[in-house]
Amino acid sequence: MRDGAPVLETVDLTKTFGMVTAASGVSVRLREGELVGIVGANGSGKTTFLNLVTGYLKPDRGRVLFAGRECTGLPPRDITRLGIARSFQVPQLYTHLTALENLLLALAARADRGVEFWRPLYRAEWVEPALATLERFGLGAYARRPVSDLPEGGRKLLDVALSVALQPRLLLMDEPTSGVSIEEKFPVMDTLMAVVAERGLTTIFVEHDMDVVQRYARRVLAFDTGRVVADGPPDVVLADPEVRRAVLGRA
Repeated sequence: MRDGAPVLETVDLTKTFGMVTAASGVSVRLREGELVGIVGANGSGKTTFLNLVTGYLKPDRGRVLFAGRECTGLPPRDITRLGIARSFQVPQLYTHLTALENLLLALAARADRGVEFWRPLYRAEWVEPALATLERFGLGAYARRPVSDLPEGGRKLLDVALSVALQPRLLLMDEPTSGVSIEEKFPVMDTLMAVVAERGLTTIFVEHDMDVVQRYARRVLAFDTGRVVADGPPDVVLADPEVRRAVLGRA
């Protein structure tokens, strides 16, 4: 990392789809260890921003820098290698495999082995850390059970566990409580935030639940029509009249 360089910097990121502007001049800087929540109505550009940062979309204009290094337009695999990991709104899991097998596949990817089915997946040096990771995420009891047996909250935790297993410096989570029951959402977030703190991860999470944002974010970015319309502490941003109108639907 270059001296003084932010962990993540985006400069004038712009992306259009036909007549729709999904990102409009988005410039953001994140320091080491920041915990940032992103809010916005559906279609406001939140997930587009994550997709631009992680290489799932290429910007029409603008730059993405990670720890001072240019990574604009790199494919997702290369961006993951740099140290950026991402979980999805709908968990990207092999539901017919066990939780342990899903995590072992992530470790294989980190080792740049890919899915080489002619080589054993259950390598001793991978199984122990994989089981430890599952225990830390509260999933030890599900280690050898198919993912289809997990409740929705457990699937969310496993999806993030796969990202954390890649040993990133920057973790992006797209709606970590989406689809999670009311009873599960705070325990899920408590677990995620504890792991983030233990590992010192710089973290961005997109979230529709304002209670979750208020409770866990230390900084909030509010998106509207592809633009960042507010950036600051949760109490300040969520009280902003423009944010309340655009995001919360009330004045």
